[in-house]
Amino acid sequence: MSTITSQHSLFEDAQGILIGTLLAALGVVFFKSTGLLIGGTSGLAFLGQYATIFSFSEVFFVINLPFYYLSYRELGLAFTLKTFISVLLLSVFVEYASLFMQFQLLDPLYAAFIGGLLVGAGLLGLLRHQASLGGLNILAQYLSKKHGVSIGKFQMAVDCMVLILAIFIVDWHAIALSIVGAISYNLILVINHKPGRYSVNR
Repeated sequence: MSTITSQHSLFEDAQGILIGTLLAALGVVFFKSTGLLIGGTSGLAFLGQYATIFSFSEVFFVINLPFYYLSYRELGLAFTLKTFISVLLLSVFVEYASLFMQFQLLDPLYAAFIGGLLVGAGLLGLLRHQASLGGLNILAQYLSKKHGVSIGKFQMAVDCMVLILAIFIVDWHAIALSIVGAISYNLILVINHKPGRYSVNR
């Protein structure tokens, strides 16, 4: 079976990255507003926020920095630049979301489920435009490209690790609800993202 490579114009990539990061940022804001966690690099950033004086956006941006070398070496300059832009946009959108929205009522279970779907849909859109949310998403793309590892299954394994670490920082109720978010987030990827469907061009 031949591999399908997605080709997009600069405008198509720009709007895809903007929409994808906006969706993902809204999902992250849902989690942040209810004190929940999400998996992957975002989850590690949440743990850093809860355990230190730094904000989610600051921790998220810094955690991603070491992964750009792997991205450039294995996935190419275009993917790396688009991923850097995506990470920067997500950090900015989450940091300044409170200027545009305030939640008087946000049920944690709803936030976990819908927030997970939003992040999953946002990341799926980024993957379609050969970008990612950096960090462990870069590693997931590399493993998918080189070894055919399912991105969704890899993310699920990473999410389990993040939630195990969270035991020492957040309460059990938040962890249980975060599991709901992780499942909804990863189901989007497992069902809709197939290795080779949108291959990374160097």
